Amino acid sequence: MQRKIGELEGRLLPPEVQVTVTRDYGATADQKADELLVHLAFAVISVTLVIALSLGWRGALVVFASVPVSFALTLFVYYGLGYTLNRVTLFALVFVTGIVVDDSIIVVENIIRHLGQRKGTVLQAAIEAVNEVGNPTILATLTVIAAVLPMAFVRGLMGPYMRPMPVGASLAMTFSLAVALVAAPWFAYRLLRGAKIEHEEEGAGIERTRTYRVYHGVLQPLLDSAQKRWLFLGATVVLLLVSVALFPLRWVEVKMLPFDNKSEMQVIVDLPEGTTLETTAKVARELADYLKTVPEVTDVELYAGTPAPINFNGLVRYYDLRQSSNLADLQVNLLGKDDRDQQSHAIAQRIRPPLVEIARKHGADVKVVEVPPGPPVLSTLVAEIYGPTETARLELAQKVRKIFAETEGVVDVDWMVEEPQRKQRVRVDREKAALQGVAAAQVVEALALAYGGLEVAPLHSAAAAEP
Repeated sequence: MQRKIGELEGRLLPPEVQVTVTRDYGATADQKADELLVHLAFAVISVTLVIALSLGWRGALVVFASVPVSFALTLFVYYGLGYTLNRVTLFALVFVTGIVVDDSIIVVENIIRHLGQRKGTVLQAAIEAVNEVGNPTILATLTVIAAVLPMAFVRGLMGPYMRPMPVGASLAMTFSLAVALVAAPWFAYRLLRGAKIEHEEEGAGIERTRTYRVYHGVLQPLLDSAQKRWLFLGATVVLLLVSVALFPLRWVEVKMLPFDNKSEMQVIVDLPEGTTLETTAKVARELADYLKTVPEVTDVELYAGTPAPINFNGLVRYYDLRQSSNLADLQVNLLGKDDRDQQSHAIAQRIRPPLVEIARKHGADVKVVEVPPGPPVLSTLVAEIYGPTETARLELAQKVRKIFAETEGVVDVDWMVEEPQRKQRVRVDREKAALQGVAAAQVVEALALAYGGLEVAPLHSAAAAEP
């Protein structure tokens, strides 16, 4: 589309018409997908290199070969379930990269251990090794699935949004188990034949390892002394309680999803009901003039009396219904995250106080709306009021709104209540109007012009950015 617009510029579009691309979610999605693929490749290579340090390059190749097989089967089931390759499904693969290799590592390590003890051929070592660790590996895999899969049953909008991650992680773990019990032994049989493996004397090799000596030095005193055992258990319980207390004591802040570093945000402007469109546009322009002074801002689009093009966040917040003369939206685009020092959340916090100050001068409410990192919500904190009558609901809503406004850390308190409107009835004294030569229709036209305005004719200005 951009290429087509470039072809039309100068030929169909006159030079005074400026064209600016304000949204390109395709480029954003492509960038995010590339980042996840880079992280996925880095995770796989890192795991392979770490395994090579302990099991050798042949053992690392066996584990490395099991990763694409597990992921290929997972992607095949993704395709069957109708999931597309998006940020959530790719994140599921990145999330399980470190654990899908666990089953193969256990099997391959045990095969190499059997070969080191000279227990028959590679084929016999593979069979005995799998029989030895097969059941524990199955139980360990089911434990991981039991910890991840419940996320698929979360309700609300978060459920379908995040469901591909637990489903994908569980599928990847299931396939990794099958690969570890079927494919990994075959890979080991092919790659470990002829490999030089350090042999050890049966029953004496483990005691000579550094890992055994350290583990024995820690565990043996606990086995010999009941007092030390109880001290160890008590210390473990205390540390557990301290770790749990970090959250209620606010020593550690947690979020479901961290703030994302986006290149766009919105400024929502609400003026009192009945405000004219000209006044709304004037306030919005003043806000836009300030935003253009922010170094990280590249361009600002102003929509007065009509909603901005709908986005994912606006679908949940019903921004498409913002069609009134007292409402305005500002679409703010930022420099790319690689071209600025601050993240978008820090920029939003920085620009909010000046925007609020400008809005208060005109009796307006302003909200700086960031693109959410996950599924959007109506607001950070929402209270729904139910009651038998509209009067009772309104009274309770006013009390709740006051509590919100007085609560520290809560800003931009708003409610979905229409302000009461005064109804004025004008009666024309036809006798006096006739004496003055004024018709009733003229009175109606004058009132319509005063309250709603009247479009006389289009005005073309050569000095304007949009003539």
